[in-house]
Amino acid sequence: MELKTKIEAENGKQDLVITRTFDLPLELLFKAYTEAEIVEQWMGTRVLQLENRKYGNWQFETTDAKGQVVFRANGVIHEFISEKKITRTFEMENSAFAAQLEFLEFEQVTKDTSKLSIHIIYKSVSLRDQMMQMGFAPGLNLAHNRLQNIVSKLNN
Repeated sequence: MELKTKIEAENGKQDLVITRTFDLPLELLFKAYTEAEIVEQWMGTRVLQLENRKYGNWQFETTDAKGQVVFRANGVIHEFISEKKITRTFEMENSAFAAQLEFLEFEQVTKDTSKLSIHIIYKSVSLRDQMMQMGFAPGLNLAHNRLQNIVSKLNN
């Protein structure tokens, strides 16, 4: 089965380009990335902080059934243009992965469809390749499928 979220990972480069067209108006796709309640639903993680502004901080956390933290990530938003662009850092806490830089761009395709493009830059080619080997592509596709399903219900 072909994944709807496309990931371009050119050999020998330390970046990824991710694209996905959603059957959602631009406003709703942008809300899926900026409203904590919606982010929590499609990402399956708790939003501890989400300051949608230049130099705003964000932090997400996932716990297991016993309440132990199994994943925590954070970063700083460097650019925030409503319904157009978010530039941010992303760092997984307690992991071997260095911070990465993410450029998210939101584009209206039609009245009812919009496109998300994400350009991620890693510290090294090997870190980028490790992320890809960990099932990043199928995991992101599943998350984006959840985003589509959850947010499309808000459109009714």
